[in-house]
Amino acid sequence: MEQIKTVATPLTRVTVLDALRGFSLLGVILMHMLQHYSISPGSGSLETKPLFPYSDEVIGWIGQNIISGKFINVFAFLFGLSFFIQMDRAARKGIDFRKRFVWRMVILLAIGQIGNMFYSGEIISLYAVYGVLLVILYNVRGWILMLIFSLILIGTPRVLQVSYDKMVKTEQSGIRAGTGAATHKQVYRMPVKQEKPSFINSVKHNFTAGLQSKLNYQFGMFGRGYLTFALFILGLVVGRTGFFEKVNVSAKRNLILFAAFVLVYAVAVTVISLSTPANLFALLRSGEPIPLSLLFIMALNDIATVALSCTLVMGFIMLYKTKRFGEYLDMLSPYGRMGLTNYEVQSVIGCFMFSMWSFGSFFGRMGATELFVTGILIYIIQLLFSRYWLKLYLYGPLEWLWRSATYRELQPFRKRDNI
Repeated sequence: MEQIKTVATPLTRVTVLDALRGFSLLGVILMHMLQHYSISPGSGSLETKPLFPYSDEVIGWIGQNIISGKFINVFAFLFGLSFFIQMDRAARKGIDFRKRFVWRMVILLAIGQIGNMFYSGEIISLYAVYGVLLVILYNVRGWILMLIFSLILIGTPRVLQVSYDKMVKTEQSGIRAGTGAATHKQVYRMPVKQEKPSFINSVKHNFTAGLQSKLNYQFGMFGRGYLTFALFILGLVVGRTGFFEKVNVSAKRNLILFAAFVLVYAVAVTVISLSTPANLFALLRSGEPIPLSLLFIMALNDIATVALSCTLVMGFIMLYKTKRFGEYLDMLSPYGRMGLTNYEVQSVIGCFMFSMWSFGSFFGRMGATELFVTGILIYIIQLLFSRYWLKLYLYGPLEWLWRSATYRELQPFRKRDNI
């Protein structure tokens, strides 16, 4: 039987990308822990006196200003970059990978839907849709892709939405609240009135009200989903430049880029701090016309978020290439190689920790400090498991399943099977 040609083997992986992916998922689990994985206690209050009020405040600030939106940006960027790598390697072997990649995204969509049973804020399903769009954009010229990226980054979808609202002159009050103008906390909290806590009712919520909240947040006034797609495009463009093939010999360039991103972030944050109205979220919820000044501030916020994400990437790369820190950061590579498995396991763990039908009455009472430390402990356990697993197997469990389904043929799994 003739075997189907595959795009790459595990031996050809770029380890810095695996380590960077593992690093990004550390930020993801920490932020999700602070957000209780989108699960609220419902009608009962779990408020208790904080054990570590000062550190809770510090960690809350770190979560909001350093982690939130930044690490998931890196994860999205790496998806776009990985897409290019797969397509490019296939082309070098004379393989047209487009149809198979679309099928690969269909499988990813199914995996994401299973993940949505546990966590309503999961983004794998959205990534699958964007992956198909990348196939369409694969041969588009770089300057056009960067134009699309720039238009999204400056808030063009948000401007179009506001313009449309004004054009139709709808009489429904609070229409923006229905199209995504909710606060961050509202998006990541379940309604107060719920059915009797159970896993089945949690699943129902995740595919109804939870799904609606996610779509509102992704494609409403906050426009998180548009920004994610922009980062997919950026990953594709960066992949074309061969950037990560030159990181070993471009220390000066890396430092210049790092400094440039820090400067952009500092300028954007400074302007935001001087211009942001105190009633920012009230304006978004009110249904009143959104002023251009607010759109400008929201665009600056997106620019600052992306700039800080890029700063994290460049800082990580520079440290990774040093002898002193490189070997320690490379320890994150197994976590990144099993990124899909680890991300989905994070969601399952979060579901059991914060759901009231499980351990929500315990973990739901924890302050930011306890949740932060717990998130780190979970990450370490997953990291140790990933290292052990990859000593025996070529892929993580979901990665192997995804790969086998992609080629519609069982792929080698245990390392001895590949000899």
